[in-house]
Amino acid sequence: MTVVTVALLVLHFVTRESSNDYDEPSPTQKPATTGGSGNYLLGVGRADCTGPVAEIPLMGYANPDQVGGGLLTRLYSRAFIVAEPNDSRRVVFVSIDIGMVSQRLRLEVLKELKSKYGELYRRDNVILSGTHTHSGPGGYFQYTLFWITSKGLIKPNLDAIVNGIVKSIDIAHQNMKRGRLFLNRGVVENSQINRSPYSYLQNPASERSRYSTNTDKEMVMLKMVDENGHDLGLISWFAVHPVSMNNTNHLVNSDNMGYASLLFEQEKNKGVLPGEGSFVAAFASSNLGDVSPNTKGPFCINTGESCDNPQSTCPVGGVRMDRLPLQQALHCLYTSAAQQLTGPLLSAHQWVNMSDVQVQLNATHTVKTCKPALGHSFAAGTIDGVGAFNFTQGSVEGDPFWDNIRDQLLGEPSNETKTCHQPKPVLFSTGEMTWPHPWHPDIVDVQIATIGSLAIVAVPGEFTTMSGRRLREAVKRMDVVIAGLCNVYTHYITTYEEYQVQRYEAASTIYGPHTLSAYIQLYRGLARAIAMNTVQDLPSGPEPPLFNVTSLTLVPAVTPDRAPVNKTFGDVLQEVNVQYRVGEVAAVTFVGANPRNSAENVTEHNFLTVERYTNVTGSWQVVQNDASWDTRFYWTKGSSGQSNVTIEWHIPSSTEPGIYRIQYFGHYRRLLKQFYPFEGTSAAFEITNL
Repeated sequence: MTVVTVALLVLHFVTRESSNDYDEPSPTQKPATTGGSGNYLLGVGRADCTGPVAEIPLMGYANPDQVGGGLLTRLYSRAFIVAEPNDSRRVVFVSIDIGMVSQRLRLEVLKELKSKYGELYRRDNVILSGTHTHSGPGGYFQYTLFWITSKGLIKPNLDAIVNGIVKSIDIAHQNMKRGRLFLNRGVVENSQINRSPYSYLQNPASERSRYSTNTDKEMVMLKMVDENGHDLGLISWFAVHPVSMNNTNHLVNSDNMGYASLLFEQEKNKGVLPGEGSFVAAFASSNLGDVSPNTKGPFCINTGESCDNPQSTCPVGGVRMDRLPLQQALHCLYTSAAQQLTGPLLSAHQWVNMSDVQVQLNATHTVKTCKPALGHSFAAGTIDGVGAFNFTQGSVEGDPFWDNIRDQLLGEPSNETKTCHQPKPVLFSTGEMTWPHPWHPDIVDVQIATIGSLAIVAVPGEFTTMSGRRLREAVKRMDVVIAGLCNVYTHYITTYEEYQVQRYEAASTIYGPHTLSAYIQLYRGLARAIAMNTVQDLPSGPEPPLFNVTSLTLVPAVTPDRAPVNKTFGDVLQEVNVQYRVGEVAAVTFVGANPRNSAENVTEHNFLTVERYTNVTGSWQVVQNDASWDTRFYWTKGSSGQSNVTIEWHIPSSTEPGIYRIQYFGHYRRLLKQFYPFEGTSAAFEITNL
């Protein structure tokens, strides 16, 4: 892990950087305020959405070899509901430990919410945002491109995420109470770098001069307390990629943003296990498109020289990222939050065909967006996760070799698409590829929700630093936050200038060079409708499709489990040591079974516990579970249905001396899809401080 995670750094408070408008802002109107304590109804909720932790491709790096092989931390959906005192209007924000929110996922969640709550929670007032961890199971998309590396639509994982999101909203709904909201913001240093500085430098010098850095270092935090001042939860938004875990990782986990959430929650929820307790903390994504947590930047393995060039290439060897140690969490923003939010709750939403948006640049010039397409540099990857073959970033010309292969297998892009996307050399013309289903979405959500003076702009992808700055200026309210990776995934959104040099982010801007201008125009329209109280006059737009596919996957079916001769499931194969010191790793290996048996057939399941013997009661007390950052659950598949499970406990310095043991919980499968629970227990071992 790197020094990234927002809650883990000293936050220095500064005033916001002032800037002139890059483009003409929308009309605004200050909302009316309401006074007094307990001016909102507030609810928070957290629910597990982990899904299968084995044999499922991880979503993020698009690496087909990066398949789940165990668990580092559980994935959670964290829901926050804000309602007006008379309960007339509500806003729901949900931050989920997943790579991104897919359209299929959102449509199924909205369907479930409608069946439970009628019109209370709707497409206009519910925001679903992915943290963008690259270490969660994939397979929850309905568009073909995402099936390629995720091996299709994987229903057990889709169901786990949908159920987790809905359950977190249920919990928040059931625990509504009067409370207050406070806003704070501060600068986070030494936590991120711009991974495409060459692209950033293409933006006008006059615009860049208004900002002191090439990343957004400001964190925005929304604090929730009840009417008596008791802590309920928080949401923070910060621009950084959760790629502290690289593309060789095979353990499901929530990466730096989820780790920050767990640390903050454990600090507030004293005496309970990770993932439990009433206080809920979400570290949500923002305009992170060109922002990396790997603060020492990329350099070449063999030469030690920087590879910070337009192509991010090395003469020999490969790219290496240095990763800095974690620092202790500090809570300056939360404890010093004093700006109270008051005022009405409002929301606006539209579906838009992003393949055909007419954009009015000025009085005389109109441009349009394009059918989706990915450029050659998309296949090059980034410094955080390089691609394959000989693709490089910054490609403004195609490669005849790869273009010919593409033409033979998938068909040649039309001249219209080629022209529309210039200077992008089109590698995959996904907007013209429809078998077995469309490869990319055309219909996209745009959405804004306001809580008093705070405007949450929910964007359907990864905006770069300068793209986010321009969008915030266009909305132009007192307090604007960009919530990233919301509602449907459309890859990246660069500025027009960044698009011209076609690094990875630009090659992945799928609707062409005027994508950002189109979004600015659309979000201005939403902001104007909110300010003028004309939201009801907004056209809802074309409804997105819900394809008739329930499960289509190349993931191998779960086969019956078998134990070795003279062994049974849960037997210990390699025992723990008799004694450990703090800072060491206790490890035990069991006869295991496929973890998918548990994930696919049990609503909630814990794979392991670490337990301490209590002399007073003569019983074992659970001190860690599989949601803890200190535990590791490794599943190793053998032959003929056999497998092993190794559990590690990285003993933290705060561990009390005493007698401990490790337990393993699983399910084995027989023929006819019969599943049987089992458990295994290590020998007792002692932990000392010496």
